[in-house]
Amino acid sequence: MAKSDLVDIDVHLHHRTPKGGLLVSLDGNSKKAVWLFEGSCEIELKKGAHYVLTLPESLALDKGLI
Repeated sequence: MAKSDLVDIDVHLHHRTPKGGLLVSLDGNSKKAVWLFEGSCEIELKKGAHYVLTLPESLALDKGLI
């Protein structure tokens, strides 16, 4: 069985556009936030304002999220 390249990351969601753009950060600082396209990842509201972002590890590395 092949190892999945997906990672789950706790993030703050700053903005979501109608066309699928997501502005997220690790620490809630919007100046450090990065844009992602919703088609390349999944974001799920867990509790309150807690979100979990699931995306390929290579994309997370490229965006500085891990």
